[in-house]
Amino acid sequence: MNQQQRQAFFAALRAQNPAPTTELNYQSPFELLIAVILSAQATDVGVNKATDKLYPVANTPQQILDLGLDGLKSYIKTIGLFNSKAENVIKTCQILLDNYQGEVPADREALESLPGVGRKTANVILNTVFKQPVIAVDTHIFRLANRTGLAKGKTVRAVEDKLMKVVPDEFKLDAHHWLILHGRYVCTARKPHCDKCVVTACCDDYKRRHKHDHV
Repeated sequence: MNQQQRQAFFAALRAQNPAPTTELNYQSPFELLIAVILSAQATDVGVNKATDKLYPVANTPQQILDLGLDGLKSYIKTIGLFNSKAENVIKTCQILLDNYQGEVPADREALESLPGVGRKTANVILNTVFKQPVIAVDTHIFRLANRTGLAKGKTVRAVEDKLMKVVPDEFKLDAHHWLILHGRYVCTARKPHCDKCVVTACCDDYKRRHKHDHV
């Protein structure tokens, strides 16, 4: 995919969805941080079901610490890996209170120092809460970037670095959300829904598979 096609690719996604956002439910930076920690290897729908019950009861670091480990687990036990996630959330709440006045820091290094927060989670927070033009790469985006030829790379970090280089600046802020939604619902792993896709004209994989159609 060349730069002109990348421009067309994002313009088509923007036309289809002018204001994309996360599918995780949240009303504060802290709520989003906890939701993203809980969402590792889990669906947003599953996380929302748990946090919809948790947040009315506890949605600040202190309130979650007051619940205690077992209390927190009782709300999130429907989510995969809930034991280790609960421990990470409790530790993160304590660090936020000790070091950041209970606020979520707007700094990559500070975010990545929190238990349960890796580069991808930090990118989601920096992008969604603090409106920084960074691109978090999850399995959906990794697959889509390689399949379409948007940004090829053998590792998640290689794809992230390539995307940061090739995504036109005007699309960088929303690129993460467009790509994740497209990967989740259209450019799916097993059978991509090419009939519903608005960017087939730019897609290397689609063109490769349909090159004989135009002969």
